[in-house]
Amino acid sequence: MWRWLLVLGLAVGNPVLAQDLPRRADPVEALPGAGRPVAKAVFAARRAALLAHAGPGVAIVPAGSRADIEADVRQDNDFRQDDDFFYLTGVETPDAWLVLASDGSAGEAILLLPAANPMMQRWTGSQLAPGPDAAALTGIADVRAFDRDSLTDLLAARLAGGSLYTPVGNRRTAPFVAAVEEQGWPTADLRPILDSLRLVKDDAGIAALRAAAAITAAGVTEGMRTVRPGMFEYQLEAVVEYTFRDLGADRLGFPSIVGSGPNSTVLHYDANRRRMTSGDLVVVDVGAEYAYHTADVTRTFPVSGRFTDRQRALYDLVLATQRAVIDGVRPGATLADLNGIARRYLAEHGGDLCGLPSEQGCAPLMIHGVSHWLGMRVHDVGDFRTPLAPGMVLTIEPGLYLPDEGIGIRIEDDVLVTDEGADVLTAGAVKTADDIETLMARAAGRADTRE
Repeated sequence: MWRWLLVLGLAVGNPVLAQDLPRRADPVEALPGAGRPVAKAVFAARRAALLAHAGPGVAIVPAGSRADIEADVRQDNDFRQDDDFFYLTGVETPDAWLVLASDGSAGEAILLLPAANPMMQRWTGSQLAPGPDAAALTGIADVRAFDRDSLTDLLAARLAGGSLYTPVGNRRTAPFVAAVEEQGWPTADLRPILDSLRLVKDDAGIAALRAAAAITAAGVTEGMRTVRPGMFEYQLEAVVEYTFRDLGADRLGFPSIVGSGPNSTVLHYDANRRRMTSGDLVVVDVGAEYAYHTADVTRTFPVSGRFTDRQRALYDLVLATQRAVIDGVRPGATLADLNGIARRYLAEHGGDLCGLPSEQGCAPLMIHGVSHWLGMRVHDVGDFRTPLAPGMVLTIEPGLYLPDEGIGIRIEDDVLVTDEGADVLTAGAVKTADDIETLMARAAGRADTRE
């Protein structure tokens, strides 16, 4: 009952979340992982784009492998697909390979899947196996069983006159790169091409990010409603993360940061063990992952439900800075440009608020950059020097940190670059001081009497 009241409340109170929450669907049992149907045309278009950017030859992209649960510690489950492999296939099967061959005018895709292992499936669940069913489910017509010799034979048959493209540095591709180089054939790094493709999101990528952003905004909002003096940071973390999973998130995009009081000034604090007290600010920096895309949202709010005058003054400065930076998002700008906007605004409008020389304002107290790329990873691929273009997604996250006062303030949203400027994907999480106090007062059942 609680779950549906939450969803209903979000839908009624926030139309952005109502339209962006992903549609629930039963998983396809034959597909591993989340079991979402493979959007065949989407992944075929991505593979075609990769082949168009690469020269003649063969590209090989390995899937991820399961973690060793005896040796590796995982926060979630023991397998997450390799980003590049998923970007090109939509398949969550471990230890598979994608082979893309092109002669410069036409290309072919071959999916190599591990043979079915009934004993292993008793431990890890069913897996997609070679055969016509796999071809029908993935949209890749040529699906074969993988073994090392079969991949070696494929390379030998199709490499003549071309290069071998691989993600350089991947340990699984290293033996094949060495064998090809021994034969005198050229090799090339596939990552710059894949990174450039992933930097500009297609419609499917944007849809996944919108869903992740809506779920994350809902989790942060529920955290604001729930927090009380005396709670531990990990209890607030649990509320946020429960909401993520209850609304369909696949996993966390990164470990949740819930830092109150002095911990709010530690950028990547994620122990989340302190008991929160009245008068604290808490920085909640979190992200839900959906369909291999993650949001990244930060909100700062008062544990007691009310900002002090000092906290509000600093908070309003950070929020005004963020708005100035978002206004600066436009095609052709760079992340360096946006960082400059933030620092100039903090210098020009900080006054003596931060106790620094007037010409510095508060700029020195923003101890990090204002933005990073966002997508399949929280700090996603892409050169920071690349000018903004429609379809890119980035964070805007100014902050101020005053350790001597135990005050840290960061406000972060996820922004899609459009032809006109910026589309804030995470607008569903309130962020003005008045809106935060009103939401928290209503949740606590008290009147908001601030004048």
